[in-house]
Amino acid sequence: MKRLLFLTILSLSLTVKAQTVPPLKITHLTGNFYVYTTWRTLDAGPYPANSMYLVAPSGIVMFDTPWDTTQFQPFMDSLEQRYHKKVLFSISTHFHADRTAGIDFLKSKGVRTYSSKMTYDLCKEHHEKQAQYYFTKDTTFTVDGYTIEAYYPGPGHTKDNIVVWMSKDKVLYGACFVKSTDTKDLGYTDDADVKAWPASIKNVMNHCPNPAYVIPGHEGWDNNKSLQHTLFLLKESSKE
Repeated sequence: MKRLLFLTILSLSLTVKAQTVPPLKITHLTGNFYVYTTWRTLDAGPYPANSMYLVAPSGIVMFDTPWDTTQFQPFMDSLEQRYHKKVLFSISTHFHADRTAGIDFLKSKGVRTYSSKMTYDLCKEHHEKQAQYYFTKDTTFTVDGYTIEAYYPGPGHTKDNIVVWMSKDKVLYGACFVKSTDTKDLGYTDDADVKAWPASIKNVMNHCPNPAYVIPGHEGWDNNKSLQHTLFLLKESSKE
């Protein structure tokens, strides 16, 4: 009986250990751009979500928020310790929680939060966190000489998804609109418009030519061919 109890406790301990969410990870991309990754535990275990930030002289700009609620304060603390700068504002790229979960936290810290009007409305409809401000058309933010363009290419992963394009630095933040070349399928598509997605991808290719870096919402970004890979996955999906 004691041995059975010990084995049961050991098994539970190993299961909990296996499901432990990894800590926040920050990776330098290029220049003053960084990718940060947080995790949430799904049915298959911990799953990563990539977001980005820019360190400008006057402060930090975030593209999307941490997914893991336990990482909100540690992330802000890490930025403060690394750069001794405040976050100026954030831009959320669509209404899902892996892009919006930290909006209210950022608001509480005095950070301006932005999204498109479509995302703002969908957040309300789906009971997700809403940005403080919204824009109704493609919008360019300028910070200390950096040009940050929020571009809506059309429906794809969601009907409201936008990408963020830094043309001077050739950095394209695709978020969940773009699938990593590490990915073998389209992932979660309950809110997707799979038929419109290919045309929307081509719109990004035309509007954001020759990106040196393409950052997907999940998994790796070492290969900058994620736009082409997403098109391939969509073509394969249409055959099923």
